[in-house]
Amino acid sequence: MINSLQLPSHIEQEIEQLAKQQQQPLCAYLYDLNALESHIKGMRHVLPKNVELFYAAKANPSEPILRTLAPYVDGFEAASGGELNHLHQQRLNKPLIFGGPGKMPSELEQAIELDVDAIHVESITELQRIGALTQKLGQSASIFLRMNIDIGDITLSKLAMGGKPTPFGLDEAELDNAIMLLRDYPLIQLKGFHFHLMSHQLDVSRHLALMERYFQVVKGWKQKYTLDELTINLGGGMGINYQDPKQHFPWEEFCDKLEFLIAKEQMQNWLLRFECGRYISAPCGYYVMEVLDIKQNLGENFVIARGGTHHFRTPAAQNHDHPFVVLHNQQRPKISNPIGHTTATLVGQLCTPKDVLARNQVIERIDIGDYVVFTLTGAYAWNISHQNFLMHEPPLFHYF
Repeated sequence: MINSLQLPSHIEQEIEQLAKQQQQPLCAYLYDLNALESHIKGMRHVLPKNVELFYAAKANPSEPILRTLAPYVDGFEAASGGELNHLHQQRLNKPLIFGGPGKMPSELEQAIELDVDAIHVESITELQRIGALTQKLGQSASIFLRMNIDIGDITLSKLAMGGKPTPFGLDEAELDNAIMLLRDYPLIQLKGFHFHLMSHQLDVSRHLALMERYFQVVKGWKQKYTLDELTINLGGGMGINYQDPKQHFPWEEFCDKLEFLIAKEQMQNWLLRFECGRYISAPCGYYVMEVLDIKQNLGENFVIARGGTHHFRTPAAQNHDHPFVVLHNQQRPKISNPIGHTTATLVGQLCTPKDVLARNQVIERIDIGDYVVFTLTGAYAWNISHQNFLMHEPPLFHYF
């Protein structure tokens, strides 16, 4: 289990110590780097031998997170020139891969000059740009062709990145053209194929069916086009269950069954690769908001706390009520207005009714000065938020 609705005692202690150091009501992100290290080591331990694990930095690119993960991952994935530059500057001594739609020519040139492990090609236009740049620079480039394929009756997850019309990847009908173009660009090496069709995946059998589809499709392409040794980037998409934090994607079960699938499909001699983000770093993060006010409005209770969706956009972006724990402040507040054995909506300080982090939640007891601690905030949280809205101060960032 990588998270629960009961805070570990050391997290409570860190919050209490951090609060004592503040003149203002507390608003902070806390990141448990020991928990992150333990989690990534556990993920690596059960991974089949011919499968690599990359970290998708878009989930959380902060330096302490990257440095904690670096000894245990095979590399890092960047999805923009800015991320690529950031990862390069960290000197993590691990391979970098570069993906994402709409890459600018300058970003592609940057990737080639940095000699990244691979560029994930999203379109024929992008392939042509890379070809022209290799000729201009006199430098080779390794690529994966990102493919958006028909997945038949495999049900899509909550967030579909492919398997239906999307901006991502090449249509399979364009593959003939792409393979022919590669003959015109001898400095481009086709290293393999990249797939990422689902995010927020919680179902093992569905994800295994997707892996099986990838294996069979790529083996067919290898034979059809007489391709050399290939790597398959299987993407990520393993889900964090924000509605039931005890029921995340069962990684150990998946890896165990994946090993059998690899043997069944005779893929033992192929190099396979995952690039996971949310599943790796989400569990190590906590977003803490100190309660400023408690009020009732037209029959509904509202708990207003310092911070909001400008710091922590995940609940609004995913349209869910985010899991949280109430940590009681042992110092009695000067003004008290407790509520208990009722429901309340948890909101921030923004002048918008969309600043809601969890709606109509059962509250055993809460008072002004208590702390609302949102769990699972180590990925797609601060870095996807509209941080400058209303010019509120940023939260504290505490790594321990």
